[in-house]
Amino acid sequence: MEASFWNGKRAPGISDSIDLAQYGSAIDAIEEAFIKYADKPAFTSLGHTLSYQEINHYSAAFAHYLQNQTSLVPGDAIAIQMLNTLQYPVAVFGALRAGLRIVNTNPLYTEPEMIHQFNDSGAKALLCMDIFAKSVENIQKETSLELIITTSLADMLPRMKRVLINSTVKHIKKMVPNYHLPQAVSFRKVLKQHLGKGFTPAHLDKPDDTIVLQYTGGTTGVAKSAELTNTNIIANMLQAGVVTHQHDEHGKPLLGDGQAIMVAPLPLYHIYSFTVHLMAFFRLGQHSILIANPRDTETFIKAMKPFKINGLMGLNTLFVSLMESPSFKLLDFSELKFTLSGGTALMDDTAKRWKALTGVGISEAYGLTECSPAVCMNPINGLERLGTVGQAMQHTALKCINVLGEEVPIGERGELCVKGPQVMKGYWNRPKATRESFTQDGQWLLTGDIAIIDADGFVSIVDRVKDMIIVSGFNVFPNEIEGVVATHPDVVNCAAIGVEDAKTGEAVKLYVVIQDNASLTGEDIRTFCKNKLTGYKIPRQFEFRSELPMSPVGKILRRKLKDDNSATEEARKRSA
Repeated sequence: MEASFWNGKRAPGISDSIDLAQYGSAIDAIEEAFIKYADKPAFTSLGHTLSYQEINHYSAAFAHYLQNQTSLVPGDAIAIQMLNTLQYPVAVFGALRAGLRIVNTNPLYTEPEMIHQFNDSGAKALLCMDIFAKSVENIQKETSLELIITTSLADMLPRMKRVLINSTVKHIKKMVPNYHLPQAVSFRKVLKQHLGKGFTPAHLDKPDDTIVLQYTGGTTGVAKSAELTNTNIIANMLQAGVVTHQHDEHGKPLLGDGQAIMVAPLPLYHIYSFTVHLMAFFRLGQHSILIANPRDTETFIKAMKPFKINGLMGLNTLFVSLMESPSFKLLDFSELKFTLSGGTALMDDTAKRWKALTGVGISEAYGLTECSPAVCMNPINGLERLGTVGQAMQHTALKCINVLGEEVPIGERGELCVKGPQVMKGYWNRPKATRESFTQDGQWLLTGDIAIIDADGFVSIVDRVKDMIIVSGFNVFPNEIEGVVATHPDVVNCAAIGVEDAKTGEAVKLYVVIQDNASLTGEDIRTFCKNKLTGYKIPRQFEFRSELPMSPVGKILRRKLKDDNSATEEARKRSA
């Protein structure tokens, strides 16, 4: 599909292209924001706020330390393994200023996963929260790490509050296991010792320089690292930032000229939150409220309460958990302008309930690690289309292809392909995997998602290629089944997978979480689905659980459910 097809098929106020020459490197945009918004609040965490100027000074101190007290040189990789705290932007900006590559590390990784990521990326340094330091102690000798820096949850807060929170976390909540890392350096002491000493600008400044090594979820095998360059990050920084430029029905910017207050519950180590909050919104001078543990719903709501928030990023499970809390209903939504959803499919029922409660619709977006990550986004001005992930980002073209690699017509299903400046350079040290992830001409990234593009440029994600269930030769998409079952008032969450069936090849098995006081049965769900789904799509098997396996950002792990089912079947066969 030609790029020209997408012209004029974007939200009001959004142009079709971006100026990639606007910044020489990603850190140039951050340096600009330090000066432009110096006195404005930048990030709030645990009730404490740092201004743009303070982030500037602290990150400069960290850069000075890295350049003058370590053996690290530009191009080396530093892994960052933390929750959403004030340390995160300080560390990322400081490391980029010193010319290091960022390796965002999931704090919930198992020790084998940590070993793989640190060794695969060649990380020479690690900044980790002490909550996870015991695992670092256990694996450090099996990695290439030369420098370990530790920090505690409240290290960027004023003394009294810092001591109180860190002591509570360690001694009362018992969240910090005893660990022994005698060579580890204190992040707080580093900043204190190097504050005001400046640094020598040494960032990676070529357009094609890799500045972020971002690992995929690894749900389909060993996690691979997408090489994200200056161009990739700058492109998505500009593309994602336009969410605040959209116009209302009168042609006026939806957010006006004032500083917007954005809530950041998704982890900053995830590329979605990393690009939006640390890059796009920071460049625009917005104020982000960092949520360290979004699963603690009441603490999450308490963190939002002092502010009249303008925007919130989340995903389906997070929206559901918020709406189940009575205290969420008491928040002031009068200044809320948009809610963004990404990372996993948004259920229609969730979106409708959210709009009824807050007065603002949820705009579903779509992206993937390999695209830095934003690919599509729905309008936020009441023009969002439920069931779609919106239209292509600026400077981006999409098409759908069949199994032969041929482009399918508008309105037909096919694998979604992406072309744009946000598409990764490739997978780190994996040339074969890189080739396999693009079309034969190397021009289009293969997403692995089945999609439909309509005449207005709105994209509907039908499902993952690998998650598709084939029942008697018919294609069945889990998202469709889950979307129907989720509308049942007694269903909290659900997930559909394909299981072996002697007659139909595969059959649909549904995992279900129901309300505490409900007595729902599989037969009840089958009856509920009869007039909503074709016969072969209706689940044949059911398993009721108290919770479903999820990734740290709230994606249901269908692969884990498939593995559990296979293990159960294997055990049953052995016992028989």
